[in-house]
Amino acid sequence: MKTTKLDKACLIAIKDCMGAQKNETVLIVTDEYKNKIGYALYKNAKELGHEAVYLEFKSREMHGQEPPKQIAEMMKLFDVVLCPTAKSLTHTNARRNASALGARIATFPGITEEIMIRGLNANYHKIAALTIKLQEILNHVKEVRVTTSLGTDITMNIAGRKALPSKGLFHKKGESGNLPTGEAYIAPIEGKSNGVFFVDGSMAGIGVIKGKPIKIEVVDGYAVNVTGGPQAKKLDETLTKYGSLARNIAEFGIGTNDKAKLSGILLEDEKVMGTIHIALGDNKSMGGNVDIPIHLDGVVKKPTVYFDENMIMKAGKLII
Repeated sequence: MKTTKLDKACLIAIKDCMGAQKNETVLIVTDEYKNKIGYALYKNAKELGHEAVYLEFKSREMHGQEPPKQIAEMMKLFDVVLCPTAKSLTHTNARRNASALGARIATFPGITEEIMIRGLNANYHKIAALTIKLQEILNHVKEVRVTTSLGTDITMNIAGRKALPSKGLFHKKGESGNLPTGEAYIAPIEGKSNGVFFVDGSMAGIGVIKGKPIKIEVVDGYAVNVTGGPQAKKLDETLTKYGSLARNIAEFGIGTNDKAKLSGILLEDEKVMGTIHIALGDNKSMGGNVDIPIHLDGVVKKPTVYFDENMIMKAGKLII
């Protein structure tokens, strides 16, 4: 049987990234939009000799919404769970509860064949090394400051919070993250971020920024003003629909994947080397206190980043 580029990407995901062993069970959770990739993962898991199961459910409306409870229960029963879906299952109780019981889980929110093929041909040992290095540095930082030539100037207090590495190698019980991947990220302390940031790369639920960047003004941990063009209006309407907690500054992350490109799919965009992202909404998955069914990342291009007083990135170039 002919092995396609998509098959090769699936094999890398199962064998290398998840480190799936012959005797381990594999569950694929997908929806009507991503079932071609879901089925390719299922078929390749089966051909590798795994006891594999394929489940498809109706796509959710928003990133972070829970899947049906029957699927959440099934996720707890497998060694490896792969979730190619249109809307992210990363920040759901279904994912958190299955991880807590030891399942190794990869989520592929918004995945396309092109991104799957491009993003999974990266050197994950190199990505993992850089991601873990950034994670370890972040763990000892009290404050992150980000500036850009567009006017971004925001400080986020992260004192005492633990950073997480989405490193692409999920080999230990309970490990999880996105595929394709490459980011170190942390939940800033609620109520302690202040300043302004301009999203000029892409925004979850909206895509690549066209025309005016989205200007987000932050006071005491909340996005109080969202202005710019039509894309800013759409984001502001979505946040209003979900209530005040949707405006929580939930995450600061740095991309570490040198193969990733800005494509309008946040799964890939937030991993692009030379960018940072700031997310709004839910941060429970990353050690925060806000549990809400919405998590939206905004990508900032060519940032200058300070960890406490130390510059670690200058106009998009890492200097560590």
